[in-house]
Parts: sequence; structure tokens; C-alpha cells
Amino acid sequence: MPTCSLLVSTYNWPEALRLCLLSINEQSVMPDEVIICDDGSREETAALVKSFEPVLKTKLIHVWQPDDGFQLARIRNKGFAASKSEYYIQIDGDLILHKHFVKDHLQFAKKHHFTTGSRVLLSAQTSTALIENRSLDIKKYSSNDRNFLNSFHFPFLHDLLAKRYKHKGKYKYYVKGCNMAFWKEDILAVNGYNEAFSGWGREDSEIAIRLMNAGVEKQFLKFGGICYHLYHKEASREMEQKNIEMMQAAVRGNLTRAPKGIDQYLIF
Repeated sequence: MPTCSLLVSTYNWPEALRLCLLSINEQSVMPDEVIICDDGSREETAALVKSFEPVLKTKLIHVWQPDDGFQLARIRNKGFAASKSEYYIQIDGDLILHKHFVKDHLQFAKKHHFTTGSRVLLSAQTSTALIENRSLDIKKYSSNDRNFLNSFHFPFLHDLLAKRYKHKGKYKYYVKGCNMAFWKEDILAVNGYNEAFSGWGREDSEIAIRLMNAGVEKQFLKFGGICYHLYHKEASREMEQKNIEMMQAAVRGNLTRAPKGIDQYLIF
């Protein structure tokens, strides 16, 4: 299996990040490093990350940038640039990971492909109970959760569904940015995320479009790479229409490379 960095995006929710890091520490296959991609959190997050450094079973790196609004594309590029691995698995810091999450992604990795997965949406009740009790026991506290079919772990179906599930028509560019994986060489070829994106939404679809335009195929990891999304209120969508327009421009122009991307952070 390739060397692997697990990149965890976060912003001012250390209670959720604690559960995420606890679930990372329970992985059956550990990543070679965990990179916290911090989009301007306050000191509480830095203190939490520091407290995990001596107990996490792998290297822990904290990449922080000043709070300049929602700049997810930028902090993900900085996280990629800090990585020393061949393969990137990208998640959000409000996820609890199934114990085989990293193992599933690494076994599923295929050259000239990127991977997207799905998630279980935990209810407000379940999420509150897990956070208050600092618990990973989702079954114990589960109440009114959604998309629970996504919690089933069927490795024998991974390859069968890779190019069949949510792959054509309106799902051609369907991805979940909270559960994606890429080869480093492919990310560098498209110059990472497009930092023209700010505010919530579509930066993950746009990078998928450019990857596919560059000949990198999408595969869907269904019934594997399982993650559980802690409930929170939706982010502001005031920039969504502008971001949709940039995504559509990538399709129309057959674009492959971000004009402002990861290359500004790389040292050769």
C-alpha cells in the first residue's frame, strides 16, 4: 500500500475534532501522518492538537492559517504541500471514522483514479450525546440518524460498485469533499484546489471536474471508507452561486489546472 497522509479540515470545533482524532487512533491501519488543516481556529484547537501529539499512534502535524472567512480550498492546498506521502485521504474534522476507514481507502487506491465516498448523517441528539460523553459508541447513543445504509461494511462489493454507483448522468461529478482520496501526482498535475473558491460549496466538485478532464477517473467507495458526520447547522451559502459558476466554467473550458493553487506553497 502507498504511504498515506490523512488530512483533517477543521474550524473552531475542538469538541468534534477530539472525537475525530480518537477514531483515527483506533484505525486498523494507521496513516503515516495526520495533518490538521486548520482554517483559522482559536487557541482551543491548537491546545487540543498539542495534547494528542504524545498519544496519537502516528505523526501529527498542525497546519494553521489566519481566519479570513471560509477558505477551505486554501487550507487544503497548504495541507497537501505539508505532506510527505504518496497518497492523500481527505476528511473533515467533524467525522467519526469506522475502524477500517483508512485500510479501506488504501486497499481501494488505484493509479490514475481518485476516490469519493459517502457518510452517515448523525442526528443532533446522537451528536450531542457523543460529544458530551466523549464517546465513539455510536450504537449506544444513536437516535434518528440518516443515511444509515452507508454504515454497512461490505468489502466484497467495493470493486463491483466502484464504477457503477453514482457514476453517470447527474452524478458524473458527484463527490463528497469530506471523504475523498487522491494520488499526490494527480493533485500536483491539476495544481490542487482552486483558491478562487471562498465560502461554502463546490470546490470539491470543481477539483473532481479538473481531475477528470486530465484523465484521472473517479471511483466510488461504497460500503467502505465509512464515516459518521456529527450534526451542525449548515454554513452560509451566500457564495454558492458564484462557486457553481466557476464549477460550470471548468466543465465548459475543459480546464485541468487551477490558476492559483498548490504550487505557491511547494518548495522544490
